[in-house]
Amino acid sequence: MKLRTTARRASGFSLVEILVVLVIMGLLISVVAPTVLNRADEARIQKVHADFKAIETALKIYRLDNYVYPSTEQGLEALVEASNLDPQPRNFKDGGYLQEVPLDPWGRPYLYLSPGENGEVDIYSLGADGLSGGEGQNADIGNWKERD
Repeated sequence: MKLRTTARRASGFSLVEILVVLVIMGLLISVVAPTVLNRADEARIQKVHADFKAIETALKIYRLDNYVYPSTEQGLEALVEASNLDPQPRNFKDGGYLQEVPLDPWGRPYLYLSPGENGEVDIYSLGADGLSGGEGQNADIGNWKERD
């Protein structure tokens, strides 16, 4: 009789033991999740700055070839294919200056001003919310702003 009772108790976990494990897992997730999510936010910001560098490089080469930056109306698409709008490029490079214009990490096109309000050209994203202003992930990010 004692063997059956001992075997029955040793065959599985009690409800209390399972609840304790779930509470511990919940505590670990609540500590780790903000750190992991913050890293994802930082990675998005790093992607924006890497995109700015690539676009700025393409714009500089475009300017060397064509003597001017694309206008605001021509936009960043002028780096992919020659624009018919004035000022028309004089020496547009075969294949363009970018294969495609990258999207910001939130899936929206980067905004472009030429001449810029903060430099010769301004390239910027309105952040996660897509609205002007904001803080954290919703903050506007521009090529003129210093990286944190």
